[in-house]
Amino acid sequence: MAALCSLPRTPDLPTLHGKLQDLLGFLRGALRISSAHTVDFYTQSVWQELVDLPPESVRAALREPPPEAEAGSGFIDLPRVFCERSQKLLSTEAFVVAARHYSVQSLGLCTPIEQLLTALRLNKEQRTGENVKAIEFMNTKKSHEVQEMSELICSIADYCGLKQIIDVGSGKGYLSSFLSLKYGLNVYGIDSSNTNTHGAKERNRKLKKHWNLNHRQTRVDVNGLALKMPKEIGAQKEVKCKGDFESVPKSSLGNQDMSTSVLPEFSESKVSAIRKQLGDLHAQPLEEEKLYFENTFSLMDFLPIDAIEPTSSQVHNTEISEVRKQRRNMATKPSDSSIYSPLTSFITANSELHDIIKDLEDCLMVGLHTCGDLAPNTLRIFASKSEVKGVCSVGCCYHLLSEEFENQTKEYAQENWGFPMCRYLKEERWCCGRNARMSACLALERVAVGQGLPTESLFYRAVLQNIIKDYYGITKCDQHVGKIYSKCSSFLDYVRRSLKKLGLDEAKKHIVNDLLRNSMVSEEIIMDYYEKYKPRMNELEAFNMLKVVLAPCIETLILLDRLCYLKEQEDVAWSALVKLFDPVKSPRCYAVVALKKQW
Repeated sequence: MAALCSLPRTPDLPTLHGKLQDLLGFLRGALRISSAHTVDFYTQSVWQELVDLPPESVRAALREPPPEAEAGSGFIDLPRVFCERSQKLLSTEAFVVAARHYSVQSLGLCTPIEQLLTALRLNKEQRTGENVKAIEFMNTKKSHEVQEMSELICSIADYCGLKQIIDVGSGKGYLSSFLSLKYGLNVYGIDSSNTNTHGAKERNRKLKKHWNLNHRQTRVDVNGLALKMPKEIGAQKEVKCKGDFESVPKSSLGNQDMSTSVLPEFSESKVSAIRKQLGDLHAQPLEEEKLYFENTFSLMDFLPIDAIEPTSSQVHNTEISEVRKQRRNMATKPSDSSIYSPLTSFITANSELHDIIKDLEDCLMVGLHTCGDLAPNTLRIFASKSEVKGVCSVGCCYHLLSEEFENQTKEYAQENWGFPMCRYLKEERWCCGRNARMSACLALERVAVGQGLPTESLFYRAVLQNIIKDYYGITKCDQHVGKIYSKCSSFLDYVRRSLKKLGLDEAKKHIVNDLLRNSMVSEEIIMDYYEKYKPRMNELEAFNMLKVVLAPCIETLILLDRLCYLKEQEDVAWSALVKLFDPVKSPRCYAVVALKKQW
């Protein structure tokens, strides 16, 4: 392995602590906005409590190009953002400047992917005219993620001289299969679901069959064409994390317009093209035994400068090592050294890898959208297990993280919390709270190109909460209405269905039924609530726009926490944040990458 000093320089721990300190200064005022729940928006007068501005002025300001931050050290004048006494928002313009300033990109936390790939490649040989065939046996979003991440993983493995990969939270096994088939790596995919493990085995068997069948076909340019594999008949329905906010229903009252809140304005034709691309993200391949070629569509021409970093497939004249060329040849031939083994195990920070993998050797641990605490636990395993020489982890579902300082009135025996990880935030006893972590999952880039928030459904739920409070005396509803909105024809229908669902909840069935018998809400009363709050819907819209603008700051805090944790580990030689995916296609786009010292 080459000297680690050849890798790109990244911010040291004191520098990261300074950025954390500044970020916390902003979030002490802004966190109240992220922590407010839209269900309680009207019952708790959220707008009046947190914002000292008319909603229309906020919406208008968010539609304007954001003002530039003050030149110099990047200091943000916090009193101009929030009132020192009431902590209410005073200036939308200053709020946007601060939110942009405290994003991962603006703070200079990211290592460019093309720079990292160039440094990782040892043998300086140009690519030949032969291009690797991109096999797309998944939807467009997953294909984008797997191809970009597998390129980085293989480069790290080559750099470190590793052949074994441990894919934590492997799910359906797409990444594991791709690493094994395309790059000839020995991959163990570990998932807690036995259903996923069984499905991954069957899926990998089919993929091997199709891979060998189509190996001799003409190779195609990875930047132009992609070979799509057939849809698997009877495959298990994918278990998806619900908190990612990557797909939202369209509001009949109109989605929020944020086309210029953070990203520059797009023309109608460009936005239309992007929306079409977004609609294709979850499109599935064709039926069994039908293979076809399809032109890939790139958003790079339409997204603003620096919004999306070039991914590995967009780096021209890149270099490839002799090891990977050999692996590519091996991957198309039967080989015992390049295999994919799906395993079922629940992974924690204390998991013993030798008990799970009998032939464990020096390896690279990876995870594509590892949910909740699995992402920080992946980093802890990397730090504590001598066999794990490197890690490449992309987390998701921040709302499912456990927080050490969230419920201090309750006693927990938990040792390893999902947040915070680093000593700095532990000493600060910093707590985000579930609502703030949930808002960190909002997809700013998608909203910016026209895929708005579900304003009407949120409005319905907030008004329903007022009805529940006034007529049933329930100030805090622990029950969830769920996805009733999409099945409803009107607000009246929504309220009736919701009350019925809440009434069937076993935990409070007797209470709600008694209340329903004694005080049934009439149709007239329900519609009176609708008419009363409809003029105030603009408050909810404006407030959600503020939460979207703030979302990257919460994500920055979580990612900074993980990076600082790695910098604190004595045997970690190099660590960085890498923007790996196009955030319009895949909003959780940042990878945490680290390598250990070689003694």
